[in-house]
Amino acid sequence: MNGELNRTRAFFGRRKGHRLRANQARLLETMLPQLALDMSRSAPAQLRTLFAVPVSEVALEIGFGGGESMVEEAQRQPRTGIIGVEPFVNGMAKALAAIEARGLQNIRLHYEDATSLLAWFPDASLVRIDLLHPDPWPKRRHWKRRFIQEATVAQFARILRSGGELRFATDVAGYAAWTLQHLLRSPQFEWTAQCADDWRKPWPGFTPTRYHAKATQAQRPSCFLIFRKA
Repeated sequence: MNGELNRTRAFFGRRKGHRLRANQARLLETMLPQLALDMSRSAPAQLRTLFAVPVSEVALEIGFGGGESMVEEAQRQPRTGIIGVEPFVNGMAKALAAIEARGLQNIRLHYEDATSLLAWFPDASLVRIDLLHPDPWPKRRHWKRRFIQEATVAQFARILRSGGELRFATDVAGYAAWTLQHLLRSPQFEWTAQCADDWRKPWPGFTPTRYHAKATQAQRPSCFLIFRKA
């Protein structure tokens, strides 16, 4: 399975954009090494031991962008440890500044693509996975680059505990349909929607990200999908 996942999820995209401010560069040099997961070691059997403060459960956000949702979730739920993944330096730097400003200690970070991290996690170790406005790779020849693939869905099922949730948001109808198809094919997930508003409206506590704001400004409606691990 790990080999299949690695073949599916080679890293695509650029790592760096705008020039960093002095404080952002400082945080990347000093704060990121303290919060970054040590992938050279096996994951602990209990992921909550990774955090500097006591937490009762651990959640994952893949591709957190500027960290808006991750930071709000961490502040609102101090007993939940959050692991955030972001391979782009500008987003990581922005998130580090917010973490420092709010004094949050229930966040750990992974400054790479999420592929190796999914394989690293123990079975049934997460309560939630968030994937908010991921790159839709709209051209058909690029669909293999979408994060939602059979291999990643299988890994989600492995690392989520029973009753855990995968939360997905996108403003691209084709990617919403793609995700529904892949998740509904898995016997280990159920779509929680009971009516149209369940996917038309964000879930309670949803924090708009900059990508969500861009979609709203462009009048592109977003779709909000929640899948529960059986």
